[in-house]
Amino acid sequence: MAPRKSFLLRISPELWEALERMAADEFRSVNAQIEYLLREALQRRGRLPRASADAQAEASPPNAGDE
Repeated sequence: MAPRKSFLLRISPELWEALERMAADEFRSVNAQIEYLLREALQRRGRLPRASADAQAEASPPNAGDE
């Protein structure tokens, strides 16, 4: 696995609670959910190469709705 960058993130309690609920619904940790949402936003804006996005998607756990 490639090395990962660690950093401190300060967010509002309301945003944290929404992320916790969303992560639980999709069977992810909050950290993985934040990374997933950031990756998705970067893809939409054309800021993330597609090959990198495809490789990461394969490593992500399946969504609850895919069953």
